Amino acid sequence: MEWFMIFASIAVLWVASLCKILHASFYPYRSSFLNNGAGSLQKRNVLLVIAHPDDESMFFSPTINQLTSRGHNVHILCMSTGNADGMGNVRKEELYRASATLKVPIQQVTVMDHPDFQDGFGKIWNTSLLSKIVEKKIHDHAIDIIVTFDNYGVSGHCNHRDVNHGVRFMLDTSQQEIEAWELVSTNIIRKYSGPVDIWFSLWSAQNSLNGQMHCLLNENPRRSYAAMSQHLSQWVWFRKLFVSFSSYTYVNTLKKINK
Repeated sequence: MEWFMIFASIAVLWVASLCKILHASFYPYRSSFLNNGAGSLQKRNVLLVIAHPDDESMFFSPTINQLTSRGHNVHILCMSTGNADGMGNVRKEELYRASATLKVPIQQVTVMDHPDFQDGFGKIWNTSLLSKIVEKKIHDHAIDIIVTFDNYGVSGHCNHRDVNHGVRFMLDTSQQEIEAWELVSTNIIRKYSGPVDIWFSLWSAQNSLNGQMHCLLNENPRRSYAAMSQHLSQWVWFRKLFVSFSSYTYVNTLKKINK
């Protein structure tokens, strides 16, 4: 009986969380992210810096969906082709298709294929060079907001972490004033709690000081699933489960990177 009550409670919480997501899909909420002090929305040029093709769909789709739905101009800079298994050219084309599904124009997607940024565990990426590439992208496209991984990089992948290190190095050394946000990594329970994590994310964002954290609900999770399915070379059973049960499909918590 006790186990039944536990499972019933989890089921109710899961359904309630999905209802919250569905409500946001039909009635988009007023997020304070990228609002000015008067509460109005200014269109911004946003650069998402990721490590591999499919990072945008597996981890950042709530952010992308919210930004594009509000008219922001999103650019994606992918630092590698994901060539660990020799499928770099295939994965690059998959990223273009996934980006189009997420309403990011293909001409605003850049995929690097550089010897210093090769996909794989144990591959140490060139922080200084990554910083220069990001800075040039900022200059070329009048970028005023950067979004990227945090120091743990959600999964702990060294390439994700090196992207964070490169962006932080750029912020520390650049003469340009640029606003940057990182995707908060959660513990494994929250990571695989699916939509239930929206309540923890909303609470943490609401209790942050001076707007240093923002919780972005995914207003179109079906689009996220469709985007990930464009990565056919990666669309195996365990990634299908990941997209279904990962909290990153339903919510992103962004934390401001302070110099």
